[in-house]
Amino acid sequence: MFNDRQKKTMNGTKKRLLGMTLPELKAMATELGMPAFTGGQIAQWIYGKHVSAIGEMTNLSKVNRERLEAEYEVGCHAPTMSLRSVDGTVKYLFPVECSDTTGQAATAKHVETVLIPDGDRATLCVSCQVGCKMNCLFCQTGKQGFDGNLTAADILNQIYALPERDLLTNIVFMGQGEPMDNLSAVQRAIEVLTADWGWAWSPRRITVSSVGVRGKLKRFLDESQCHVAISLHSPFHEQRSELMPAERSQSIADTVELLRNYDFAHQRRLSFEYIVFKGVNDSKAHAKAIIDLLKGLDCRINLIRFHQIPGVPLQGTDEQSMLKLRDYLTQHGCFTTIRASRGEDIYAACGLLSTAGENNKNQDSQLI
Repeated sequence: MFNDRQKKTMNGTKKRLLGMTLPELKAMATELGMPAFTGGQIAQWIYGKHVSAIGEMTNLSKVNRERLEAEYEVGCHAPTMSLRSVDGTVKYLFPVECSDTTGQAATAKHVETVLIPDGDRATLCVSCQVGCKMNCLFCQTGKQGFDGNLTAADILNQIYALPERDLLTNIVFMGQGEPMDNLSAVQRAIEVLTADWGWAWSPRRITVSSVGVRGKLKRFLDESQCHVAISLHSPFHEQRSELMPAERSQSIADTVELLRNYDFAHQRRLSFEYIVFKGVNDSKAHAKAIIDLLKGLDCRINLIRFHQIPGVPLQGTDEQSMLKLRDYLTQHGCFTTIRASRGEDIYAACGLLSTAGENNKNQDSQLI
């Protein structure tokens, strides 16, 4: 009945309140012999006041707190490692207990979460899987293989246990993993973030990325009003298939046709992420093909500098080529920006810190 909240926490004994919805909290309260409205009080303590322990829920009677503590915990877990860049970017490593491909609890792993401060804005890049099935050529996370899906609790914990949580203005699902491949947990996390009984965030403060996953992307577009970011990286089918094997099951052309059925002019925003590789996808022919592909679609393009990762022959293009590509696309009606590189001195490429964390997970590291 209660989905992933029934899984045991990393201490192996108690279930986590974090990630439960208001109806689930009310049903749980009733099961434990409490009035149903107690579930609403618990929701306020967790999502409104961000308590770390049930003992802090002072408007619950001592008896009810003891009943709750016998089976549950809030379920927040502090990061085990962090690295701070000279530009203010911070990468955190969070412990997680993901579900494997059979749905059973897997051994404890780690995922990375990145805080990107920028003036009066603070964006958090969260992960949704340990590893990734998509196996994109340029991504370190894909090189890890796939170890399992995060629960909604572990997705939310990356926000809940963040030291700078109260400074956040935006959240992007652009960390480790493909959000559409763990859509139910991602949608549950978004529900908690946007519901009146949860964090009450506007969905316009949340962006969810995808390579394009047949069926799942449509479901997300139908059920959510969050912004959408599509990983493009090449407008050509054969080349994109080499860079991103997911192209073989849902082509970028099919993805764009799907996106044409939705309104991105007045509410949510649509963007295309484009990592620029030297001599691979930075030509005028690529720019022309992008313009043809996206013609008539209300969107923006974000050009991204490539961060080198071990064992991959791809290289980032030079600044002049980046500027030429941006200017050509903009002049031909595609609003295009170059994303500023952040955190280059702290395992900049997605997945590098978590790989290091797995290699050193028995060490208690604090690197700030």
